[in-house]
Amino acid sequence: MTSRSVTLGIDLGTTSVKAALVEAAPDDPSGFVVLASCTRAARAETAAQSAAAGPQGREQDVSRIIQALNECLHALPRKQLQKVCGIGVSGQMHGIMFWKTGQGCDWTTGGPSPVFEPRAVSHLVTWQDGRCSSGFLASLPQPESHLSVATGFGCATIFWLLKKSPEFLKSYDAAGTIHDYVVAMLCGLPKPLMSDQNAASWGYFNTQTQSWNLEILRASGFPVHLLPDISEPGSVAGRTSSTWFEIPQGTPVGVALGDLQASVYSCMTCRTDAVLNISTSVQLAASMPPGFQPAQTPDPASPVAYFPYFNRTYLAVAASLNGGNVLATFVHMLVEWMADLGLHVEESTVYSRMIQAAAQQRDTHLTITPTVLGERHLPDQLASVTRISSSDLSLGHVTRALCRGIIQNLHSMLPFQQLKEWGVERVIGSGSALSRNEVLKQEVQRAFPIPVSFGQDVDAATGAALTMLQRNHKQEKI
Repeated sequence: MTSRSVTLGIDLGTTSVKAALVEAAPDDPSGFVVLASCTRAARAETAAQSAAAGPQGREQDVSRIIQALNECLHALPRKQLQKVCGIGVSGQMHGIMFWKTGQGCDWTTGGPSPVFEPRAVSHLVTWQDGRCSSGFLASLPQPESHLSVATGFGCATIFWLLKKSPEFLKSYDAAGTIHDYVVAMLCGLPKPLMSDQNAASWGYFNTQTQSWNLEILRASGFPVHLLPDISEPGSVAGRTSSTWFEIPQGTPVGVALGDLQASVYSCMTCRTDAVLNISTSVQLAASMPPGFQPAQTPDPASPVAYFPYFNRTYLAVAASLNGGNVLATFVHMLVEWMADLGLHVEESTVYSRMIQAAAQQRDTHLTITPTVLGERHLPDQLASVTRISSSDLSLGHVTRALCRGIIQNLHSMLPFQQLKEWGVERVIGSGSALSRNEVLKQEVQRAFPIPVSFGQDVDAATGAALTMLQRNHKQEKI
């Protein structure tokens, strides 16, 4: 058994960066222990590099993201970093950044440990970017893929830059997600590598053939030389070209993963589990049976999307835009009403009191459809309240109905009967909104008549570390 038995997981999120050190559980080869972790806010939002992007543009300063990453690594125990035998990286999907091959960073060795600093890089255009209007998207060629192309997707952003700012693209010869960039810099890759998880999130990628829609793209004048090469998720992209925060030179680095897939991997212990995460929004993910292939025609009206997972399998994902943010909106409304009445109450107090009231109100006839933000498959849908009676107007009734509505809305997108057909036997519940809301937990158990397990939060950094830990475990068996 090697003394280097720890794996490092990194997640480059939209608002923060997290790093986690993971080791196999000593008494359980399939289990794991998180030895240490650190999270830092990125605070990377910045003005768009192209004025034409307008107020819909959403970009981040790559230097600030890497600074947050360096702060995370600096905070981890040095002795544990010296034992790292593999690095897994995940991050925010769909987004894109550009750099010059061989010039994307500078390694500095003047400090206590070698670090890399971005150089000759663009901003990161994030998944939240809204510069591609529906009219612009409609003008793009139809992809040969089961996934539609949306604004914020890497290939859509390149098409936009090609039309609005062609000179910008001439300054770079490589592109990838922010996590692809980190892997390329750590390993000194001559050309970036991308997993099919991230490629599918860019658009114009066929998951069955594992290839970009090159003919379609070339016919539209798309700069296909910017597209990364493809590698299997869970495979090694390269090895560290330098010592990095006490991590030895030559340490294997996995090809970058999507944060959704890494999050699910962190807590889905077997294929018969479904993972339900309720935070700001809601995601319900289930692993599809081996051999499943989605239809190769995009269906924008479908509430379920199929994303590449591991070993050429897919995750079925129902992603609702309405989760903890709906409860936050309700709390904010109550606070504003009370302010209008001359009363000032903290939002945290209102939240705890309304959950207490709902916990005592076990049932209600009041029905709330909570889709104040619409849904991706139903963008024009609004919220509604029905079956209102004078006996169901207490705070407990309304809060109970609101929590039930959040779960029922998700259930309408991906019914329990469908999960049962896919062989799901257990639901793993996680997320900040679920962990602090006993009423939501009750409604989850009410909606899913199978065992529901709470308490293990999804964590993309841990999931990324686990992919490398499992890889090492398999190699030791061999």
